[in-house]
Amino acid sequence: MMGKQSCLVGGGQAGERLRAVDWQNTSLGPVEGWPLLLQAAIRIVLSSDFPMMVHWGPDLITFYNDAYAPSLGNKHPGNLGRPAKEWWFEMWDQLTPIFDHVLSGKAYFVEDARYTPNRNGVQQEAFFTHCHSPLWDDNGHVAGIFLVVTETTGRIVAERKLLQANADLERQVLAAKSSEARLSAFVSASSEGLYSMSGDWQEMHELKGRGFLKDTSSPNPNWLTDYIPVDEQPRVKATLNEAITSRKLFSLEHQVKRVDGSIGWVQSRAIPFLDAAGDITEWFGAVSDITVRRHADEVLQGQKKNLEHQVTERTIELNHLWEISPDLLLVIDYEGIFRKVNPAWTRILGYEPEELLGQNISELVIPDTALSPLEAYERAARGELSEMENRYRHKDGSTRWFSWVAAPSAGQIYATGRDITAAKAAEAELASMQEALRHAQKMEAVGQLTGGVAHDFNNLLAGISGSVDMMQIRIQQGRLNDLERYLGMAQNGLKRAASLTHRLLAFSRRQTLDPKPTRIGQLVLGMQELIQSTVGPATPVRMNTPEELWSALVDAPQLENSLLNLCINARDAMPQGGRILVEMANHSLDEYAARQHDLPPGDYLTLSVTDSGTGMPPTVIERAFEPFFTTKPIGKGTGLGLSMVYGFVQQSGGQVRINSRLGEGTTVCVYLPRYYGNAITPLTGFAEATEFPRSEPGETVLVVDDEPTVRTLIMEILEDLGYIALEAGDGAASLEILHSDRRIDLLITDVGLPGGLNGRQVADAARVWRPGLKVLFITGYAEKSLLSEGQMEPGMAVLTKPFAMDIMATRIRTMIES
Repeated sequence: MMGKQSCLVGGGQAGERLRAVDWQNTSLGPVEGWPLLLQAAIRIVLSSDFPMMVHWGPDLITFYNDAYAPSLGNKHPGNLGRPAKEWWFEMWDQLTPIFDHVLSGKAYFVEDARYTPNRNGVQQEAFFTHCHSPLWDDNGHVAGIFLVVTETTGRIVAERKLLQANADLERQVLAAKSSEARLSAFVSASSEGLYSMSGDWQEMHELKGRGFLKDTSSPNPNWLTDYIPVDEQPRVKATLNEAITSRKLFSLEHQVKRVDGSIGWVQSRAIPFLDAAGDITEWFGAVSDITVRRHADEVLQGQKKNLEHQVTERTIELNHLWEISPDLLLVIDYEGIFRKVNPAWTRILGYEPEELLGQNISELVIPDTALSPLEAYERAARGELSEMENRYRHKDGSTRWFSWVAAPSAGQIYATGRDITAAKAAEAELASMQEALRHAQKMEAVGQLTGGVAHDFNNLLAGISGSVDMMQIRIQQGRLNDLERYLGMAQNGLKRAASLTHRLLAFSRRQTLDPKPTRIGQLVLGMQELIQSTVGPATPVRMNTPEELWSALVDAPQLENSLLNLCINARDAMPQGGRILVEMANHSLDEYAARQHDLPPGDYLTLSVTDSGTGMPPTVIERAFEPFFTTKPIGKGTGLGLSMVYGFVQQSGGQVRINSRLGEGTTVCVYLPRYYGNAITPLTGFAEATEFPRSEPGETVLVVDDEPTVRTLIMEILEDLGYIALEAGDGAASLEILHSDRRIDLLITDVGLPGGLNGRQVADAARVWRPGLKVLFITGYAEKSLLSEGQMEPGMAVLTKPFAMDIMATRIRTMIES
């Protein structure tokens, strides 16, 4: 390895650190692949005792020697091998122009340049003389910088101090020249008292008391008694003797007798004057009145003692609260280690404090919360999180829930945790009760729905059964003239039963839709004549359609039925007559508007029907979409019309809204998602086929249905129309036929089949073997997972049971010929 990294040999500590870097995973790559000039420059740097450095590559990776290390402070040795910008970021604005200049191929030299590097955690002024030279790679491009540098901070600072000393000396000379005059002026203007004493302090020569001490101009051997209170004299004498012995400054704060007879405080300072033999000949001093300050200090000391007393009391109170708190209290460090806990941990979780101190809090937490305690406390330390809930393990193995409030302080986290186990249990019990209530309400709704369905179907079955019974009686009597009338009555009952089933499927959103891109405006306008004839001439119908109305992906016949239902409801809401307005519009819903309509944000077209009738109270609006709910007289409605509209629109990805005011009328508005592709204009109307279309020679249809009656009827229809009919009772049997070489022009399959294969899976398998095979699904209802939402694949269609045979025949012919 040393041979491959010969350019990194030697170099002391810097060389050792550089050799430890995994250069393979850096932008420079392995050492043996480095340009020769870079290797040579690094050898020079590491072998030199003069501070040197190399920056190389787009990131300016840094190499330097031990001689340069002292200039880095605590940034060494971590900066070796790192981009320059990462460790000189605080000076990067100053260094960038220099680096840009050198990387352009020009050298840069500067003396005593001032920088403010951050060394040892403090950004300080420093000075450097340095020369930056460009380094070229093997292709002749500037790829690095060679730096020779010496720090001149010490010299610059010394020069500054020398200049400052010279300036100070000049000022002292000037001051000395005027010292006499200045001293005289100071003595006259000063607020301090001035005095002089004999060398042994036995006699006061002179005192100018400045109004707070009594002046004296003649020697006074009794000065101590005249000016110093008796209790203070021993302390003053002791300090005087110490100053005389040491021949140094006398300085003392002491009490004095003021000129007004009161006791005050002074700061007294005096310096000795020595003769040639070194003996003290005289003391000159100044005295300052500090009475006010001393009184303030006394007040402050009293306040300090009072504060200390309060702190002591509060500490006792906090310790008491810590001991008796019913909540868990803790102090942990940022690693999650317990530093202090209160006795509540023993009462609530069974752990003695000595069992917890030094342990990690994560060992007690049940790891089933979204946020681990360490993550939570780290966020608390950053001020991002102050509250959380989690479960803790009791010493006996049980668990308890706690709600925590945490806050960082002085490098630790302080937290309090309240036991919410009982609250959690109550919350769970409440949720269980609410779920039971919802289930009871659902069962009540199911009971209401079942009762309504049973009531209507019993009425229909009574008519059908009675008609069939009468047909049987008339046949036995030989009276065949009435058979057609009874047959019509039975067929009418069957159609009404089928209609009821479709409405129920629409409400449950389980009906099988065949959505196609549709121009809604043209569809609605094409229904105007039908709607007008249905509601009658006494109720004028007006339509308002914009020219640029968007398209929608809908089952057109279902939309026609829904619109007709809404118009009939509007007519019935106007017993005294009125007007119906059918309007269409484009709407773009932002997030706020979409939330108001329970829809995703986006583009929608609206189809609304407005009447000028009696209106609906809020209680009726709330129940308008419930199945079998109706305000019409008995026999005038099933209560499934609006339910059918609601289910169809919901299944189509839209929404229905009712706006009504009593006495003013009602608007029912349907929102349908916009379709962005090309749309078609559907045919409208309900024309019936006059005759069944017949087959072409050889055309073959495979029928797959597990219901024998349905399968047999379809087979007979196909054979009557000239088709070759094949049959299968389940998916497995159908696959055998599909895998054979029989001709098959159309596959008719029920969606829900037994045996593990549904109709959609049969169709998918059939198209693997017979690509492009036409498929007609027949179903009572289909789960969304079986028939894809949106447009069916080409060559596929859906027919909903029950269906008229002429519709079946027409659909078969249309699909085979398409």
